[in-house]
Amino acid sequence: MKKFFLIAGVLIASLFNAAQAQEINEQNPYEMVKDVGNRTFDRIKNSQDEIKKDPEVLRTIMKDELLPHIDYQFAAFKVLGRYFTSLPKDKMQEYVQVFRQYLITTYAVAMGYYDNQTVTFEPEADFSGKKAVTVRAIVQDTGRPDIKVAFQVRKDSKTNEWKAYDMSAEGISLLDSKRSEFEPILRQEGIDAILKLMREKIEQPLGEQVQEAQQKEDA
Repeated sequence: MKKFFLIAGVLIASLFNAAQAQEINEQNPYEMVKDVGNRTFDRIKNSQDEIKKDPEVLRTIMKDELLPHIDYQFAAFKVLGRYFTSLPKDKMQEYVQVFRQYLITTYAVAMGYYDNQTVTFEPEADFSGKKAVTVRAIVQDTGRPDIKVAFQVRKDSKTNEWKAYDMSAEGISLLDSKRSEFEPILRQEGIDAILKLMREKIEQPLGEQVQEAQQKEDA
């Protein structure tokens, strides 16, 4: 998972460095991914002093800039896999809301890895008539091999807006990795154990989580 922290941080922070924040074009999946990166990066860049004093600012930035463009409910269902159908409605609602906060925390921790990496996106392809597309890119970091990454983006059938729901690095899906992590816990202990695990991460100070993740990366 340590590669995902690095790649997620790079992609969120350094998609494109624009002087002015743009309006997000959710009618075009390729532009949406780039525009979200623009706004997120600009805000992080302009908040560096605040972030150094209080890393929790990163959670606020993720909630404001990134989360509105992620289909966190669909992502939450995919992580549950076959256990999705066995949860009562009230427990499912609780799980989705906790997963939302967990996702904010996961991406906020990832931001601790940003260090001027660059991202090059593939040319836009024709997406007319499609309900899902993959937006591919290459992450370039001095002294390290290039890394192939991809965003999975789907179209909302009601609003026709595109939202991201998964990311892959070198062919490995973040949601698949989370599902593999959660599945044995779900099988042996049930959904309450997953809720406890996620809440513990949500409640842990972000500065501690960033430090722990960086130590694992360096080990």
